[in-house]
Amino acid sequence: MKNNAAAAEVAQPYAQALLSIAQSNNLTEEFGVDAKSLISLLSGSEELQNFLDNPFIQPENKKNLIKQLLGEGASPYLRNFLLLLVDRRRIAVLEPILQQYLALLRQLNQTVLAEVTSTVALTEEQLQAVKEKVLAITKAREVEIETSIDTDLIGGLVIKVGSQVIDASLRGQLRRLSLSLTSN
Repeated sequence: MKNNAAAAEVAQPYAQALLSIAQSNNLTEEFGVDAKSLISLLSGSEELQNFLDNPFIQPENKKNLIKQLLGEGASPYLRNFLLLLVDRRRIAVLEPILQQYLALLRQLNQTVLAEVTSTVALTEEQLQAVKEKVLAITKAREVEIETSIDTDLIGGLVIKVGSQVIDASLRGQLRRLSLSLTSN
């Protein structure tokens, strides 16, 4: 299921159900950690994603793979949830479900996600400064930072929190300067 809107609509009730299971068993943070590692695994392996998406692969084979991936240390609640997704033929939308779960968890914990794009990797001090700035702007309790590198920025960084974008990059400054020069 590649249509993002359809995947998000299907993912929403499953993510809410997963959060409900996690809350009733005091496992919200543990599920959050597991969700992040599963998202990383799925986005890092196109082969795995194709295996889970393929409708011609038997559900039992998918279930066996999930059991192997999770190992013995995984929560039985999470394992059963993933096996249920296979039974309901919704395992193809696992990544959107997990993304939605993390969004619900951030909302529950009054945490905002700040997507920071810079030209080079940021130091701990720089990340802390960004975190403090975002906390001051959003009045959230906590900030979760996702970083990415874009060499086209020339210098500086871009911070995106929800629909708000703070463009402190040289590319952004040059674009604003160009717009102001052409509008005169």
